Amino acid sequence: MKQVVHIIRKAEIEREYVNLLQLELDYELATLYDAVQENDTKQIGKSKKRLTEIHGELETFNAFA
Repeated sequence: MKQVVHIIRKAEIEREYVNLLQLELDYELATLYDAVQENDTKQIGKSKKRLTEIHGELETFNAFA
């Protein structure tokens, strides 16, 4: 029984983490948009790098749609 509870709890934590990553994805896309509008090449690079990292993490959880 403890094992089942542990598995369910782990799934809940992963689901919460995926939701957090999706929020961060939205934020980083907005940041990238602002950087493009301002022609801020440094921030564009940072945002693209973080978006790539987020994408990889979401793929790990098979949550990227």
